[in-house]
This record gives sequence, structure tokens and C-alpha cells, in this order.
Amino acid sequence: MAKDSSFDVVSQVDMQGMDNAVNQAMKEINQRYDFKGLVAQITLEENSLKFEAQDEYKLEAMIDVLRLKMVKCGVSLRCLTPSKIEPAAKGTVRQVMGIQAGITKEQGRDIVAAVKNLKLKVQAQIMDDQVRVSGAKKDELQKAMQLLREGDYGIDLQFINYR
Repeated sequence: MAKDSSFDVVSQVDMQGMDNAVNQAMKEINQRYDFKGLVAQITLEENSLKFEAQDEYKLEAMIDVLRLKMVKCGVSLRCLTPSKIEPAAKGTVRQVMGIQAGITKEQGRDIVAAVKNLKLKVQAQIMDDQVRVSGAKKDELQKAMQLLREGDYGIDLQFINYR
């Protein structure tokens, strides 16, 4: 009897890379002339980023600087989920961006449906915040991986535990 092979589809965020990107962005913002003496702060929390700025224009500039640093640190921009810009004390503005890690149930269903539509001899099942794809032939698993790489599911996908 042939042993089944499998891999897991996950969406993970490198939090060390995110921390480095935030630190580099804050360093650049503190050195820029157009931010001298103004409120400009990015705070990395458990699963979110908190931005505080003098006005909306400065807030957008801070987000652009952070995005550039995230790309340099190898962190996907798709993990950020922005919320509404809120007014804060002393005429400043604030925005919280969530950091999405893991695959939601809806995204998991989309991934499972895409794998089933391939008509390959592989099975996909949702396991908490990841999807496990298993099958007897490694070639078919690699075809499934290729399809998932080409598809757009609104998140950045990684493939782990390939065996």
C-alpha cells in the first residue's frame, strides 16, 4: 500500500521581519525633515499596527514608508487590513491596521473548492487556520501547489510540511 503524501497551506506573517520593518520605518520618519517636531508614531502590537500622525497626509506618508520597509524585509503587504482613520486628541489622527495571520474559514473553503475543481486525485481539508492537501502521488500534489500559487485568495500563501 502506498503511503499518502501531504502538505499544509498556511498564511503566516514573519513577526520578526515586521518588527524590523517598523523599526526601520520609524528611524526614517524620525530623520525626515517633513516630520520634524510633528506627531508621527508607529506601534507594533500583538496582531495590529497603530499609527498616529499630525494629519491624514502625514499618516499616508508614514504608511508608504512602512510598506517600502516591509517589502525590503520580505513581509507581504497583503497581511495588512486597514481600518477607518479616526480623529484623535489635539487635532491628530489615528489608524489601526490589523495583521492577518492564518486562513479564514471562507478562504479555506475557496482553497478546498479550487483543489477539488482540478479533478486530481488529492483531498483537501480545513484544519483550524490551515488547509491540508494529501494524495498518493507527489506529482499531483505539486500540480495542486502550482494552481494555488497562481490563484488569488486575498492572502499570501505558504506551503509547509511537504512530505
